[in-house]
Amino acid sequence: MTGAANTQLLNLACGLFLLTAVGVLGRRELSALIGLLTVQGVALTGIAVLLAAEQRSGEVAAVAVGVGILKAAVLPWLLRRILHRVPEARETAPLVNVSASLLAAAALTLLAYAAARPLVALAPSPAARAAPVGIAVLLIGFFLAATRRRAISQIIGVLLIDNGIAAVAFLATGGVPLVVELGVSADLGLAVLVLQVLTTRLQAAFGDTDLDDLRELHD
Repeated sequence: MTGAANTQLLNLACGLFLLTAVGVLGRRELSALIGLLTVQGVALTGIAVLLAAEQRSGEVAAVAVGVGILKAAVLPWLLRRILHRVPEARETAPLVNVSASLLAAAALTLLAYAAARPLVALAPSPAARAAPVGIAVLLIGFFLAATRRRAISQIIGVLLIDNGIAAVAFLATGGVPLVVELGVSADLGLAVLVLQVLTTRLQAAFGDTDLDDLRELHD
């Protein structure tokens, strides 16, 4: 594969990666959010695979395979199990409506590109120029976790943050050591399992997973 073709494919994967994060803000159905998160995991895997092919690195290729298994298969499967046990299928009353959320996503993306200018200036490679995409997804994940009421939506926000961090690590450094990625992935998988148990217990004890309702109960 030529360098130009690799760069075009990398830009396409990064564009899909960012587009799925923006799409999450535009949907309220929890099943749709999980589907978009799965596509984002595939895009992140594509980014890692393209970087591994460019560098001809077996270690980065191994990390790419691990990322694909975890983020495009295991984590979405765990989230679908949570959704199966929780009857509500929509984010009925987010703190910020869809239109304002999409405007916020545009503003956060611009902020990410502005903040990443020094990084791009230091290493003006095609991968480094795409690093702001990871920062934008990270910021969108924070926004999602802060403005949604359902526990599952907030879990997805946390996973967007992790995907954004992973994308920045890949694009800014050309890949991360396998042992580091495996350690982070194991911690993340354990966190989702714990959240699955907590969500199920919340549903069984209170009949809902709307965290605002739980705050009102506490008050």
